[in-house]
Amino acid sequence: MTTVEPPRPLLTGKKALVVGIANEHSIAYGCAKAFRELDADLAITYLNEKSKTYVEPLAKTLGAQIFMPLNVSQPGELETLFDEITKQWGRLDILVHSIAFAPKEDLQGGLLNCSAEGFAEAMDISCHSFLRMARLAAPLMVDGGTMFAMSYHGANHVAPNYNVMGPVKAALEASCRYLAYELGRQGIRVHAISPGPLKTRAASGLKDFDLMLNEAVERAPLGELVDIMDVGFTCAFLATPYARRLTGSTVYVDGGVNIMA
Repeated sequence: MTTVEPPRPLLTGKKALVVGIANEHSIAYGCAKAFRELDADLAITYLNEKSKTYVEPLAKTLGAQIFMPLNVSQPGELETLFDEITKQWGRLDILVHSIAFAPKEDLQGGLLNCSAEGFAEAMDISCHSFLRMARLAAPLMVDGGTMFAMSYHGANHVAPNYNVMGPVKAALEASCRYLAYELGRQGIRVHAISPGPLKTRAASGLKDFDLMLNEAVERAPLGELVDIMDVGFTCAFLATPYARRLTGSTVYVDGGVNIMA
């Protein structure tokens, strides 16, 4: 009698870098957990020593092979991370950029009053850092790969109190499309992921965020909020061969909120 072995998980042997885990509620953690469930190997970063306290236990639970600090505002840290990935793995298949920041006074003060310095800082950390990561990651994606950046509905429609992050996320989504064009011939696919409102630490900085959550539930055709694993498994699917012809999209994971007028 012939024994048929069960199929291997779809991301077995794939190397995934996940940037942006702050705690167990982070979207980036949902992505890392989903990749691991499909048997990918993980590299996980933490912002600083304070955040390390929360992220390190998660990295250990997921069996992360690489665990390093990364503050994209600090010169050299990004290069050091990719040097280590090159040393240990010699390749990369998946990149998740899930970081965003704007100074509180610029984030909560309305776009009209946003300072030039605050706008530049928000753009650098939330958008241009993805380009810097992509530049370092692309040469390591020797057999192609998938890059993800986290956006929000406020990039394309006015979301009250989203303020400066709206233009910044719009730039991030446009960057994903242009990278998809530039990297496509190398077999590298790029997606912006646009989750519905989620109770993350980053979102807590938005004014009246609870109102955004309640409105999302009321407007969603599915009548409920999404969670970090919904986002994670969407990214995991897009990283598999099943999505090999998909690139350059802004993929909404929001229970259908984005289709509502």
